[in-house]
Amino acid sequence: MIEVYYAEDDEMIGKSVKEYLEQQNCKVSVFDRIADAKKALIGHLPTIVLLDWNMPDGHGNELCLWIRERWKTLPIIYLTVRGDSHDIVTGFQNGADDYVVKPFDLVVLYSRILALLRRTEGVTHTKLFCDDLILDKEKTAVYNGQKEIVVSQPEYRILLILMENKGKTITRNQLLEQVWDRSGNYVNDNTLTVTMKRLREKLNHPACLKTIRSFGYRMEDTQ
Repeated sequence: MIEVYYAEDDEMIGKSVKEYLEQQNCKVSVFDRIADAKKALIGHLPTIVLLDWNMPDGHGNELCLWIRERWKTLPIIYLTVRGDSHDIVTGFQNGADDYVVKPFDLVVLYSRILALLRRTEGVTHTKLFCDDLILDKEKTAVYNGQKEIVVSQPEYRILLILMENKGKTITRNQLLEQVWDRSGNYVNDNTLTVTMKRLREKLNHPACLKTIRSFGYRMEDTQ
């Protein structure tokens, strides 16, 4: 199923797009504030983002740039009345993959969504973010801001699991099984405690890495 996040403050347009796309078996969430769209994106990434240019609490180009700083390959389409060449060029420079000028035909919009997803099919998000922490899966590297942090293989695996499941609590048993037992190496519970302590110290005790007492851990944006 195609999951769509749509930043649009015009209730009628948002409703018509939502109703039509849901008839095509899409799941659509409409946000009338940029802040709400950001909050939703931090918690969960959709298949594609549609965004208007003029929003009550800012501009769609700001949201587009914010998304591109975090997710380089997340498909983005502008839906806006701003149709002059300067605005269109700016939209693409900000990181949009397509640009649709209002008024538009819903059938054509859906076709362009499908075309964009065909072009981006198989593209994976190689970087994960949580506050100032960045995990680059392609480089197998961890950064705190611009500074690369040298971590051990178990520390990297723990961070990868937590960041891939950002917003969800991962139990201690799950981490023990996925980080150590999958290699056939049995370790006791204290090994996880020690490894976690070292990882926190290396990352300068980030607020986004939370301990759920007597249960597990959770990565959660705090900024």
